[in-house]
Amino acid sequence: MRVTIVTFRDIFQSEVQEVDRFGEDYRRMSAVVFLDKSDAAKAGIKDGSNVLVESDNGRVVVVARISDDAHPGLAFMPNSPWSNRLVPAETDDTRIPSYKSISATVSVTDDKVPTVEDLLRELVS
Repeated sequence: MRVTIVTFRDIFQSEVQEVDRFGEDYRRMSAVVFLDKSDAAKAGIKDGSNVLVESDNGRVVVVARISDDAHPGLAFMPNSPWSNRLVPAETDDTRIPSYKSISATVSVTDDKVPTVEDLLRELVS
């Protein structure tokens, strides 16, 4: 399923990050993608399924959450090490990467959601 990902800041996720950014609570609140109900149904994605999200910049496994609000074609992810894997390195005149319009595909996977440590290891290898 093709979507445009919009990243956002979440006060509760930010609070948990301050306590333990390597902990399970932070991963549970951060390694997620919120999908439109009809988009998810068409793609066979259920709430709580692990999904592979791929953009031209990278790929990451996160947990799918089905949104009650209708937003066909759009998916939302909290700003986090997981969503950062998808952000293009190129910048525009503002010199800020495009966090609000990431073209990506989402598909069900049996792969596990990586920890922050896993993501860091991949960056340095």
